[in-house]
Amino acid sequence: MKKIVVLLCLVILTACAGCQSTYKPSRPLIGITSVYKVDNQNNSVSTMVNFAYVKAVAENGGVPLVLPTISGEEILQRYVQELDGLVLVGGADIPPSAYGEQPHETVKVLPMKRFIFDRKLISLWLSSGKPLLGVCLGMQFTNVVSGGSLIQDVPSQVGTDVTHRRKYHRVRIEPDSSLAEILDAQEVLVYSNHHQAVDKLGKKLKVIAHAEDGVIEALECLDCRFGLFVQWHPEQMDDAEHRNAIYGALIRACAARN
Repeated sequence: MKKIVVLLCLVILTACAGCQSTYKPSRPLIGITSVYKVDNQNNSVSTMVNFAYVKAVAENGGVPLVLPTISGEEILQRYVQELDGLVLVGGADIPPSAYGEQPHETVKVLPMKRFIFDRKLISLWLSSGKPLLGVCLGMQFTNVVSGGSLIQDVPSQVGTDVTHRRKYHRVRIEPDSSLAEILDAQEVLVYSNHHQAVDKLGKKLKVIAHAEDGVIEALECLDCRFGLFVQWHPEQMDDAEHRNAIYGALIRACAARN
């Protein structure tokens, strides 16, 4: 009987050892904000997001979860609690009243429902300290939530030496920044699609890249374990190495927390 018990113990221990050797940590769950689109003709609304964001997260080891624009406090708290990381996507313009200004004639304000949702989510997320990547509007929105302001129209207020809308252009990166380390470069070619940009810098943010016309192109969060904000769209770029470097850095930061 003792021999049988001993043999059974050895079998169980061997099986457990085998289980441990094949264990893989779960892929981080990454929330992706969405565009709230109102169709007045059909009296309907929709939640949508460019699939490039979803693909970039999935290809770099994350589990993408598109977040509908529902601003209930309990839902927002659950998002912050359950998600490992967050991607803030692009979109229309933030109401200038949010940073104490009257609107420029070119401003096209995003729907109020999305404005309220994103503002609350960003504020809660920054307080959580969890990894965050802001793209285009996501960078601008974080700056405004942090107390900063925006240049409302780059072509008329800065100039047209650099075309920022649906064009590639060069960006210079600060050598001591997280972005320089992530991309292993101090100058890169990027694809952007925006007419607004960061003006007054928000609290606990640092400027880490500029375009050749002086427009701020990237920020990092001073209080976050990982907080990167880029004015361009890495997920839409043909340069897979660039795209994967940025989204991969977010996923790795999330995995390190698990």
